[in-house]
Amino acid sequence: MNDNDCFTLVTGATKGIGRAITEKLLAQGHRVVGIARSADPTFPAPLLLADLADRVARKQALAQVVAAYPIRRLVNNAGFNRMQPLGEITDDAFDEVFNLNISATVDVTQAVLPGMQAAGFGRVVNISSRSLLGRVGGSMYAAAKAGLVGLTRSWALELAANGITVNCVAPGPVATEMFAHNNPPDLPRSKAMLASIPMARIGKPEEIAAAVAYFLSTEASFTTGQTMYVCGGSSISQSQY
Repeated sequence: MNDNDCFTLVTGATKGIGRAITEKLLAQGHRVVGIARSADPTFPAPLLLADLADRVARKQALAQVVAAYPIRRLVNNAGFNRMQPLGEITDDAFDEVFNLNISATVDVTQAVLPGMQAAGFGRVVNISSRSLLGRVGGSMYAAAKAGLVGLTRSWALELAANGITVNCVAPGPVATEMFAHNNPPDLPRSKAMLASIPMARIGKPEEIAAAVAYFLSTEASFTTGQTMYVCGGSSISQSQY
């Protein structure tokens, strides 16, 4: 397979971690196509506009993508979090969190899978979160991100014989717009989160992109079903936020 003939699809590509992943891959010579909800004239690659939370819209967009581009690498980066403690979880919030984090990941992966299988090659990277280990007030998000690890391990077993690897990156707190929205710095839980990170700082999107780039690389050909925490040590800290 010639890498010049194939593309990497990045969901949630225009902001935060998705944008950093896109820029990292382009710098490495990958051809990238992104999916995002809104246009960004500065986005440095082809971009398809679609709200992946809309089940009908995302399937239409995915049909367009696979018809136009030979997708052989996929980064399932789009995600959503709504902080609601047990006792206050609403049906709407539950559906939103699991739809975008789990259902959309399944739909996107299944859309590009036939092309990977036909080529006998593929790379899938799911973006989970350190929150999968548990988070006060964020049990829905924790459960959804833990579900991505289950998908990763199961798909790795199913697809290994097809030359397709499936891995997962689980970031800790990272300086993105969504993180800032959900974690105002003056809240006690936000301060507790920072205190729980052994490296005593928030991560950078570029640091997550570097881990993703490894899993997409030729050097990772014998690595599948794995979850890499990029979290400043918070996944092994005794202090859990």
